[in-house]
Amino acid sequence: MRDCFCTVNLDQEEIFRTNVVEKSLNPFYGEDFYFEIPRAFQNLSFYIYDKNVLQRDLRIGKVAIKKDDLFRYSGKEPWFPLQPIDSNSEVQGKVHLELKLNELITDNGSVQQLMVHVLACEGLPLVNGQSCDAYAAVSLVGPSRNDQKKTKVKKKTSNPQFNEKFYFEVTRSSSYTKKSQFQVEEEDIEKLEVRVDLWNNGNLAQDVFLGEVRTSVSVLRNDSTHRHGYLLQPKDNGSKSSKYDDLGSLRLSISYTEDYVLSSDFYSPLRSLLVKSPDVQPITASAAFILGEVCRDKNDAVLPLVRLLLHYQKLVPFVATIAQLDLNDTQEANTIFRGNSLATRCMDETMKIVGNHYLKVTLKSVIDEICDSPKPCEIDPNRLREGDNVDNHKDNLRSYVDKVFSCIVKSSMSCPTVMCDLFSALRHMAVRHFPNDPHVQYSAVSSFVFLRFFAVAVVSPHIFHLRSHHPDAATSRILTLISKTIQTLGSVGNLSKSKTSSFKEPFMCDFYKMFEEETYTADVKKFLEEISSTESKEPSGMSESVILKDGEMHKRAQGRTRIGKKNFKKRWFSLTSREFSYHKQKADKEPMFRIPIKNILAVEKLDENAFNRNNMFQVIYGEKPLYIQANNCVELNEWIEVLSRISRRNQRRLSKYHSSAFINGSWLCCKASAESAEGCHMCTVNVPADVALDIDGDRECERIYSLFSRSMPKLQKMEEACGSIAVYQGPQEHNEYHFTIDDSVETFKTIQQIKAMVEKLNEPHEKYKKYCTSAKYGSQ
Repeated sequence: MRDCFCTVNLDQEEIFRTNVVEKSLNPFYGEDFYFEIPRAFQNLSFYIYDKNVLQRDLRIGKVAIKKDDLFRYSGKEPWFPLQPIDSNSEVQGKVHLELKLNELITDNGSVQQLMVHVLACEGLPLVNGQSCDAYAAVSLVGPSRNDQKKTKVKKKTSNPQFNEKFYFEVTRSSSYTKKSQFQVEEEDIEKLEVRVDLWNNGNLAQDVFLGEVRTSVSVLRNDSTHRHGYLLQPKDNGSKSSKYDDLGSLRLSISYTEDYVLSSDFYSPLRSLLVKSPDVQPITASAAFILGEVCRDKNDAVLPLVRLLLHYQKLVPFVATIAQLDLNDTQEANTIFRGNSLATRCMDETMKIVGNHYLKVTLKSVIDEICDSPKPCEIDPNRLREGDNVDNHKDNLRSYVDKVFSCIVKSSMSCPTVMCDLFSALRHMAVRHFPNDPHVQYSAVSSFVFLRFFAVAVVSPHIFHLRSHHPDAATSRILTLISKTIQTLGSVGNLSKSKTSSFKEPFMCDFYKMFEEETYTADVKKFLEEISSTESKEPSGMSESVILKDGEMHKRAQGRTRIGKKNFKKRWFSLTSREFSYHKQKADKEPMFRIPIKNILAVEKLDENAFNRNNMFQVIYGEKPLYIQANNCVELNEWIEVLSRISRRNQRRLSKYHSSAFINGSWLCCKASAESAEGCHMCTVNVPADVALDIDGDRECERIYSLFSRSMPKLQKMEEACGSIAVYQGPQEHNEYHFTIDDSVETFKTIQQIKAMVEKLNEPHEKYKKYCTSAKYGSQ
């Protein structure tokens, strides 16, 4: 049996790892990881490791998917066979070369000379966690020759600048006769090849292969100079025996999206049409509603739509209006908002986006307590082991439920304003629709906040960023039992129907009888009234200090003393809504150093040349910056984004910064000799933005354009259905897609506008695609 974990890598750079699944040959991970890709890459790779306590973890096998192939697997969950790991095939980065043929006149006549200019490399991998000590071996290979020369070693850099030229004599055929115009004999040139191998200098250890490039000298047949950038390839182009032991398979669900976002003015007409959706009469004729109708999967439409309308403060009126459509079809009060419509999906997505901070404030500490030291809570007689005391388990579970319930019903002051506005609208609409039901005002809100928000977050804390990993099976079971009880405690329905009837299992009915229903119902009603009130209250939870992000990174010593080397040390960093701090270890309560958020002046990347380390950033807060090294490029971007977002409103934010460090009396970036000299680069963020949400309106418009573009056949059908209804005065049977069309004339007009806008946006997209396909490999 093995203790295995899986890592996700961009080329060679690890960006995520799962928990270890112990003693299993068929481990199930069930972990979701979503990230923006911050740099160019060749392969998305997955490595399976066997955890080893005393020695280095053993690499069992890998799955490497080329960037161009990622689209093929989107929306599927295939099994990928694990491939063996060969150090000669583990490559990343590129090399820039220049080749040139010269003609030299010597005493013995004319001789051809090949010049190979090794300019630089980009994006070489880390070796054992450190930047490379790289050198290049340049060879001219032919049937009867193999001349090799080497560059100098460039230490501690992933982007070495070699700028070295090497000269090789190229033999001419004996049949050569001097021509007025310089030419190369074809039969010679076809057989010669330039090979550049990149190596990491191991000093006392063995050198590590970093990749190779092979190019035929025949590229110079029509042009005497050839300058190109090449992606590094595995040794012998990765050719290896197709026979190897069966290492097992890895099942992956990958969703890869690439957006080509045009400049803002291109989207202006589409944006205006979408943003005015809440004001369109009837709402079913609006562009936003039509998007939900024509998309194959409504979920694809919901995310960009919610984010765009949220960005322009139009979400609340839109959701309220489409929720009224749901209400019109609801016959019984106890089934209110239980369907899977556009309105309920928009609500779910809104709560996920704006409620993230609210969940952390409310539940993170109690979820951490349950997951870090879970007490036995199993109460199903069929799952109990011999010697288990079911009464103790019930007490443990009751204690956890009470803690979670208490956190929820006391959290109304932290509920985001957008959620409160939506709950208020839903509550008033429900009362108007069912005037004789005294409980519907509560069930309209509880069906979302308890059933679709808190209960889901309790059972899947990793999806809502309350935990970094999927809980193990035993903890998941505890969270499931808590979630079931919370759902029932939070439902305020018809009192003639007993709440215990909502449980399928008899043991849950018995457990629920431990709770005094009236007390809990009173607390729930008070909470639901508070969160659906539109009275002004404190901003959403910012008054409480909550951890927004934490993790282990390396920081450079602050250098408070003149003596001793300024080195890098591993520390546990923590960012709350009030301060950024680091601790010696995760378990330490008191931080070693803290920076109040209001004192942060800028957060920017740091050039690699500052300390010969990559993935570095700086937090500028006073006279001296705090220099920090993140573990990978994704983590680097996430820290910079969250720190920038929370400090954007600071009054004294800088507009310029230094991109490197002040070392030996000058700034490495601009050579200024004064440490207090003004920065030489413009800060990337110098305008205030919404602290809670970072939404790019243009990107969301691009997503919506591409959805309309893909759904054009269905949009055409909807247009035809409108025409048919207008002619025959009423809905027709051939409306095969069951479109909701209340006003065929208005809907027809909107569809015409959408089609015209999509056609207009197709032009710059086609131009971009043409440009991409015409770009030559190796060109800048």
